[in-house]
Amino acid sequence: MNAIPAATDSAEPASDAPWVVCLCAEWCGTCRDYRPLFEQVARAHPQWRFAWVDIEDHADIADAFDVETFPTLLVAGADGTRFLGPMLPHAETLSRMLGALQPPQASSFDVDLLLAVLDKKPAAFRV
Repeated sequence: MNAIPAATDSAEPASDAPWVVCLCAEWCGTCRDYRPLFEQVARAHPQWRFAWVDIEDHADIADAFDVETFPTLLVAGADGTRFLGPMLPHAETLSRMLGALQPPQASSFDVDLLLAVLDKKPAAFRV
């Protein structure tokens, strides 16, 4: 997976900021089309950390999510999971959702594992 350099025009989010993770696949045309929009949302929401996880390149941490619909998003942090599911590939939809998230729920082991990998190697998944 090719990492995209972080945007340099905004401050880095705090190291304990929640993650917004797009679970995708390189072969998926919808995902390829969505990536620049996802990057746009990342620049507009510097309080979140954003990651792009290819479910095939990173099957060791993504298989458990059993992604069938692309893109599938995960919004989670140390306090729990706020969203996990498919989402229309529109920047406006994601921005609206980030502004109206529900309180976090306890995360599953699989979410905790994925977040631990992201925390350990954030540059490998940077948007």
